[in-house]
Amino acid sequence: MNSFSLEGRRALVTGANTGIGQAIAVSMAQAGASVVCAARSNLDETLALIPDATPLHIDFSDPMAAQSVFKDSNIDILVNNAGIIRREDSVNFTEADWDDVMDVNLKAVFFNCQAFARAVFERDGQGKIINIASLLSFQGGIRVPSYTASKHGVAGITKILANEWASKGINVNAIAPGYISTNNTEALRADVDRNKAILERIPAGRWGEAKDIADSAVFLAASASNYIHGAVLNVDGGWLAR
Repeated sequence: MNSFSLEGRRALVTGANTGIGQAIAVSMAQAGASVVCAARSNLDETLALIPDATPLHIDFSDPMAAQSVFKDSNIDILVNNAGIIRREDSVNFTEADWDDVMDVNLKAVFFNCQAFARAVFERDGQGKIINIASLLSFQGGIRVPSYTASKHGVAGITKILANEWASKGINVNAIAPGYISTNNTEALRADVDRNKAILERIPAGRWGEAKDIADSAVFLAASASNYIHGAVLNVDGGWLAR
């Protein structure tokens, strides 16, 4: 048996309309999984890449939006990728920007995990959860206080849920992406000075590709990672080791 295959598995990927989420959905489909692509935005581009995927239009600004999604769905892989960011000096940061980011990036992640686990336990099954954390799960950053808090929180709930569910058939792990070449980082890459400073710190000497994260997610979803619980896997070209 191929321990990296996802044949016969069913995965739900949130934020699958673009970037890292789209790449994860594609890689999981290529590994054999049946994929549900969830996003609040248009999914046509992703569905063109995965014609047999199931679209799910859902907005995680309501953190409880997915409560009924997992019941009777046989979804056994959950990837919590959807996230937002707001930038402002901490001294001027608003309550609305704090709450909006925390609702999508942390509260929705926890309650998605909870709803998924309840469905898996009800059918006496097994499952894999992969949360998308961040380098700012370990670092402070600047001008993104709610994002930093939310991503520290993602690392924390990944560990507590692993503690509670590892013996019950669910692996809970996270990936912390480094600097990845997506539309979200286009401005950084276009800034000659910032781009140079970033590349000088990355031991690998290059920006990551969305597929670097996607293939790591396939590993954490496959049976090859069955003894991995509560890990936050840094896929960052060595950034945090510097």
